[in-house]
Amino acid sequence: MPREVPQGAHQNRGTVRVGVGGPVGAGKTTLIAGLCSALRAELSLAVVLNDPDLQTDTDLLLRHGALEPDRIAAVWTGCAPQAAIRDDLRANADAAAALEARFAPDLLLIESGGTDLGATFSRGLTDRAVFVLDVAAGDRTAHKAGPGVTNADLLVVNKTDLAGAVHADLDVLRRGAAARRGEAPTVFVSLAEHPGAPAVADWVRKLLAERRLTAATAIGAAAGSTTGPGGEAAGS
Repeated sequence: MPREVPQGAHQNRGTVRVGVGGPVGAGKTTLIAGLCSALRAELSLAVVLNDPDLQTDTDLLLRHGALEPDRIAAVWTGCAPQAAIRDDLRANADAAAALEARFAPDLLLIESGGTDLGATFSRGLTDRAVFVLDVAAGDRTAHKAGPGVTNADLLVVNKTDLAGAVHADLDVLRRGAAARRGEAPTVFVSLAEHPGAPAVADWVRKLLAERRLTAATAIGAAAGSTTGPGGEAAGS
């Protein structure tokens, strides 16, 4: 049986967890580096990396100056990256909890190891999921779908600058994404040309704004339930 963090176990914490998945070489770590660089002045951030090689992605983040080393935790996933984000969550859940206890970040990004189109994040581990595709993999990738593509809260199609070189039609990719994802958002980016991924950064800002509004509403409702109509404590 899959080992899950109990559903709803992280609903009341202040940190928003966003999983970033996708095939090897699609640009997951580059996206995380760009988001950290773009958002670090306004948000407290931390990152959990899943990789068979514990240093490769960590070194990339450090070279970009994206985060301080102690805000990056590396989880060794061996040859089963999908299991670590969907089935046996213990290593990722422990790493995430340790970062949250130490830094109380606004945003925690959890990058999966390189996966296929079927990889999804357990909702016991993350609040939202981003899936990254690579234009160079072909213009029918989105149409081929898989749960990673169809279930992601945001689909990011990266390396649009390479479309001409690999004879990929971006309109075919757009139609494929729309057919498989309906109204769910898809953004087309070139991290080589726009490393800060402004469209993805804006999506993250909106996500955190919605979380803060929900929290403020809940606090207001709780406060109202403890006072009577005249402002006196209920039951007095």
